[in-house]
Amino acid sequence: MSDLTPGTDAPTSAPARQVPDKVSLDGVEARWDSAWSEQGLYAFDRTATREQVYSIDTPPPTVSGSLHVGHVFSYTHTDVVARYRRMQGAEVFYPMGWDDNGLPTERRVQNYYGVRCDTSLPYDPDFVPPHEGGEGKSIKAADQLPISRRNFVELCERLTVEDERQFEALWRRLGLSVDWSRTYQTISAESRAVAQQAFLRNLARDEAYQAEAPGLWDVTFQTAVAQAELEARDYPGAFHRVAFHQADGTAVHIETTRPELLPACVALIAHPDDERYQHLFGTTVTTPLFGVEVPVLAHPLAEQDKGAGIAMCCTFGDLTDVTWWRELQLPTRSVIGRDGRLLRDTPEWIGTEAGRAVYAELAGKTTFSAREAVVAGLRETGDLDGEPQTTQRKANFFEKGDKPLEIVTSRQWYIRNGGRDEALREQLLARGVELDFHPDFMKVRYENWVGGLNGDWLISRQRFFGVPFPVWYALDEHGEVLYETPLVPSEDQLPIDPSSDVPAGYSADQRGVPGGFVGDPDVMDTWATSSLTPQIAGGWRTDPDLFSRVFPMDLRPQGQDIIRTWLFSTVVRSHLEHGSLPWSDAAISGWILDPDRKKMSKSKGNVVTPMGLLEEHGSDAVRYWAASARLGTDAAFEVGQMKIGRRLAIKVLNASKFALSFGDPTEPVVLDPALVTVPLDRAMLAGLADVVEKATAALEAYDHTRALELSETFFWTFCDDYLELVKDRAYAADEDPTGAASARAALGLALDVMLRLFAPVLPFATEEVWSWWRTGSVHRQPWPEPSALRAAAGDAEVGVVGAAGAALAALRKVKSEAKVSMRTQIAAVTLSVPEALRAGVELALGDVRAAGRVTGSLVLVTADVEAPVAGDAELVPAEPKA
Repeated sequence: MSDLTPGTDAPTSAPARQVPDKVSLDGVEARWDSAWSEQGLYAFDRTATREQVYSIDTPPPTVSGSLHVGHVFSYTHTDVVARYRRMQGAEVFYPMGWDDNGLPTERRVQNYYGVRCDTSLPYDPDFVPPHEGGEGKSIKAADQLPISRRNFVELCERLTVEDERQFEALWRRLGLSVDWSRTYQTISAESRAVAQQAFLRNLARDEAYQAEAPGLWDVTFQTAVAQAELEARDYPGAFHRVAFHQADGTAVHIETTRPELLPACVALIAHPDDERYQHLFGTTVTTPLFGVEVPVLAHPLAEQDKGAGIAMCCTFGDLTDVTWWRELQLPTRSVIGRDGRLLRDTPEWIGTEAGRAVYAELAGKTTFSAREAVVAGLRETGDLDGEPQTTQRKANFFEKGDKPLEIVTSRQWYIRNGGRDEALREQLLARGVELDFHPDFMKVRYENWVGGLNGDWLISRQRFFGVPFPVWYALDEHGEVLYETPLVPSEDQLPIDPSSDVPAGYSADQRGVPGGFVGDPDVMDTWATSSLTPQIAGGWRTDPDLFSRVFPMDLRPQGQDIIRTWLFSTVVRSHLEHGSLPWSDAAISGWILDPDRKKMSKSKGNVVTPMGLLEEHGSDAVRYWAASARLGTDAAFEVGQMKIGRRLAIKVLNASKFALSFGDPTEPVVLDPALVTVPLDRAMLAGLADVVEKATAALEAYDHTRALELSETFFWTFCDDYLELVKDRAYAADEDPTGAASARAALGLALDVMLRLFAPVLPFATEEVWSWWRTGSVHRQPWPEPSALRAAAGDAEVGVVGAAGAALAALRKVKSEAKVSMRTQIAAVTLSVPEALRAGVELALGDVRAAGRVTGSLVLVTADVEAPVAGDAELVPAEPKA
């Protein structure tokens, strides 16, 4: 513990100094990471009570190749909080997870090994991938080797282990004070069991349910997509003015960008107040080409001022179609399959021979090819009014996909999230009010998301590397699946895989046969597991004692773009399972912007990998850049800021060496506040006390940037002014023992405090200096208290240091303008000082005289209020060189 702990009778001296002859940042990361690991410095003490614990729901980075500088940015913010809370006396629970299931991992494995999953293939225990590493990345999708699901999952597990090893190495290089004995994988057996147990409880409470309904579908990845995973992007299209026909042959024109959906049309819809179509409501029209009779109906979602003001409703072209279909109870006439192609069988609702012949030409085509064929047919029949008019339309994309989403009817699992339950929605909005967001304006994003939900959370995915649903279904005597009565395991059987495990009461040979069973083929959305990170890291399922000490957690740090996914889904799961928030505070980081002010992301190809930056500039320098940006604020990627950070870290080493250079190096540094008697020294400590007070308040408010600004500004003044002013007196123990003792004690006290102020941001430089003259680690010292410094400062005026520094600057300016060395002596000088600074200069006049090398008279005169301190001096002539 520090010798400056308030209210204790700690010793007033530090151990003897062991300051190196030459200070350097080279190698400090590896040396101190190794030492911290050996000491178990950041290991969590699980005997601590919940009141003593500060627990962090650390974001598990997606294991899909490499981290980028944006990760370094946001994870540094979290580490600053962890280190500060630890120094404040909390027992910090700071685990690290790896998000290693889901699409990103599957895509990386496909590219890395040149394979793709085919669930129809048997497992090959001797399988060797055709490629590995760089060569595999160039394999086209069509050339990827199909392999069994089990073989594919094994490759996923193999590659993620290697990626995780590299991720940990980078985090250690960065200096994250994580308890590395507490890591988890979102695909591990324990994580699968947690996710399956939470799902089974949701199912038992009717919070999870299965439904066959239209939903967004990615034809590339062959999986359903949730609302939270959507991106609206511009997509080139064209408006086609198409004629439907009334019974008397009169044309009713609609405008559409998707004429290929004409065979799926179930109605024409106009706004109930649109006078143009009042006479049509309740009648029917016939679709062009296919001759299907459909009703003309009214609905308020029809836009009177868009296109013709009347639209065709197809099952399904967009989400508005789904709303119309549901609310107007329209039939389902889907023609687009899961592969993104038109169904190969001609639909039974197309009754005319001509219509069936037209559809036969479309069957199996992609939507693009089908669109061209339909437009050509409309031209031939004269039902295309004019040529298509090109436009840019907004289309929904899966955030990781390259093609617009289709709406396909499929059976999926959902968890209730307030999208269709007003009472639950209000409860989740209340949770958002209860949660403290940093910065506070991020709360609005949560509220807007919850308020805008239009459906429940779709949690099933048609993928391979994920947590399987712990569900089987009985088959009736005809082999039909009985979805309404799912078979589930007991919680003590988890985790299970329904594709290989067998439900109670059945044998393995009954799989897939009439009267037997089948397993649910789907896996959970990755967010369905990640939404349980507090439960996974905290031991909810297997370690209730630990869970009681860390949950609800204190902090969720995360990016602003996943408030709607990770933050909200975690709130939903905790609310449903525990009736509480999962944490009290959420710290939301901004984005890193490239030189063009665009967000850095792997998909844009504009990311910077961080290891090179850490090696070139040093970890403390990169952390300084990250900590210089406030939460919730986007920051530019600036190497220049890292260079400033490196300069600061090196200055910490050099200034500390200088401050420890006075007196006998074999003697302990005396830290007795009673020895601080000189006004300049007391004023410096008074200023430092102010910094401690304000920096502490800033960190309590999750404003690490303000705390760093305060500490850094004081430090540079300390180096540029105070050290220069005090060094002659600190050396002069024989001539002025009291003054020297005051300077040395003040330097020791200030260095002790400043190292602790900088420790959360510059962990390596501060630990290096601490080891020169203090015991233990700076990162396990108590956070500095202003009261101890104020006791040493007494009634000193903070402004003395600034006033004396201004006077010294004036003397330096005289020498600079005379183009002589700063060591040149001044025979006589008159300083013109504003009234507000004069008292401060007078209190430090002896130190000003010594630092300025004034050997003769030093006269102070009062200057104008606005004028800077200025000097008129007579310099001692330089002796001629021999």
